[in-house]
Amino acid sequence: MILGQPYICFMKILITGANGFLGYYLVEQLLAKNFLVIATGKGDCRLPFTHDLNFQWRSMDFTDPFSIHDVFENIKPDVVVHSGAMSKPDECEMDQVKAYLVNVEGTVQLLINSEELKSFFIFLSTDFVFDGERGMYNEEDVPRPVNYYGRTKLDAEEAVKEYEYDWAIVRTVLVYGKNHSGHNNILKIVKEKLEKGEEYNVVDDQVRTPTYVEDLAKGIVTIIEKKATGIFHLSGKVVLTPYQMAIETAEYLKLDSSLIKKVTAANFSQQAKRPLRTGFIIDKARNELGYEPLSLEEGLRKTFG
Repeated sequence: MILGQPYICFMKILITGANGFLGYYLVEQLLAKNFLVIATGKGDCRLPFTHDLNFQWRSMDFTDPFSIHDVFENIKPDVVVHSGAMSKPDECEMDQVKAYLVNVEGTVQLLINSEELKSFFIFLSTDFVFDGERGMYNEEDVPRPVNYYGRTKLDAEEAVKEYEYDWAIVRTVLVYGKNHSGHNNILKIVKEKLEKGEEYNVVDDQVRTPTYVEDLAKGIVTIIEKKATGIFHLSGKVVLTPYQMAIETAEYLKLDSSLIKKVTAANFSQQAKRPLRTGFIIDKARNELGYEPLSLEEGLRKTFG
């Protein structure tokens, strides 16, 4: 390092789905640590980091083997973080062919290209690989998905486990936070509905450990720094139903929580079945990564601050 010059880590990290909710925070945190970040997605870049000399954008469709090959041959990433996915369970249920192409075949194509370079492969998965019969799962528990989205993510996990070089699988739960990508999440919907004086139906018989998005990104960055391998559960530490989370949001924003109506999965129409009780035990991440998630109150403050 030359005196007076910023330290640059020349490890090249390629991120799929970089235009998405998590992608924004992942890119932001990696750039803050002076990694070389190659953000990818279909179409144009929607991220505000183009001024950073360590940031590059590459248009890449990870369901297209030729598109992946061209980018990987040019970039030669040391680390691949595969956060891109078809992640809405109802859409996966209604278009299973596309869900399999994106979530399973896309992952396999990325693994094939990563293997040629011996890249460290990090795959983003979900609590929906579990059946939700009992909740509070650890990394050793046996997955049994109850919907097609969960099945595709589990199939992709199995492909990752066959990868010849270093890999990590990161499962997470109900991610929330300030969304720079424009997509809706439960907190944004609660705020918008209640500010308009509209009622909002939210399920109260599904249990989760909601995850603040910056905590999730920080956990992934730590996995990269430590080159930690295996499966990690990264989520929040508070056990809540979506209804309870909506009430907490309304009270934090000082909006009328009586507009939030409690419903059950049985009377809430959705294409894909949801696991009733998920939530994670995060002891492994705490012990091996030093992972310590924020409280929900602090997460809400940062989301709406």
